[in-house]
Amino acid sequence: MAVRRVHFEQAGCPVSRSVDAVGDWWSLLIVRDAFDGVRRLVDFQRSLGVAKNMLSARLRALVANGVMVPVPPADGGFQREYVLTPKGRDLFPVIVALRQWGERHCFVPGEPHTVLVDRADGRPVAQVEVRAESGAVLGPDDTVVMEVS
Repeated sequence: MAVRRVHFEQAGCPVSRSVDAVGDWWSLLIVRDAFDGVRRLVDFQRSLGVAKNMLSARLRALVANGVMVPVPPADGGFQREYVLTPKGRDLFPVIVALRQWGERHCFVPGEPHTVLVDRADGRPVAQVEVRAESGAVLGPDDTVVMEVS
């Protein structure tokens, strides 16, 4: 029995719509790799170890959702490249927040892992924080979801 995917493009919740657009874990890893400079299908495949048909489907979905765009290859070759659109680049804080959450909760102390650093000085990137317009750091108990009319 096949499981049908539920779509949330009409949902009133921004989280539901976001998950619908890029919530697939392969898609998020493709976006992560794109931030790391990966552009070609063969290089995404090498990095992720995903089947070509599955990768192609995810890339098509990311293109259809306006997250990535296919472009002619920079070296004049035949294999098209995929780059993040401004919409896709807006996922950077999401990817950083997931990375930092993983650093805190998915490794035992002392276990080696990668870390995101500032290219200018090589120092680790500060923790992503949710802030009020005043600049105060907010936690889950400090916020409430409201309907916008």
